[in-house]
Amino acid sequence: MAQEIEPASPLIGGDAGTELASNRTAMAFDRTALASDRTLMAMVRTALALIGFGFTIFTFFHTLAEKYLELPAEAPRRFGGALIILGIILLSLGILNHRQEARERRSRRQKLFEEKLLHHPEIVKVSGTMVVAILLLLVGLVAILRIIAKAGPL
Repeated sequence: MAQEIEPASPLIGGDAGTELASNRTAMAFDRTALASDRTLMAMVRTALALIGFGFTIFTFFHTLAEKYLELPAEAPRRFGGALIILGIILLSLGILNHRQEARERRSRRQKLFEEKLLHHPEIVKVSGTMVVAILLLLVGLVAILRIIAKAGPL
């Protein structure tokens, strides 16, 4: 008489169809997390361009005004500072939006886990994109402080 072997982890709902639906739901949560990271990466890319251009424009026109052109003294600082501030604001909003979305996604997944519709809650791990975004935010803050202090390039 053949003995039935139980699977290593029991099927959700005792049904293969429900188990497959659970797996698709778990993968959908993973795709949503990846999409959120891609959105933050796009914000980082845009903020990096704004902060970089702002600081470059400030440095270029500041040097040009000192040696060759008659520009108002505050013009390079205002324009460069405006671009850097815009980049900092964009990045801050991106970081806040990413954190809020992750919190809501984890909460939804946790509820499904508690109702025994998923095998495990979301594994919380450090997001490389978030680390880069925070570091770029710090660089932007240093750049704006250097412009305010009229210190010129780093």
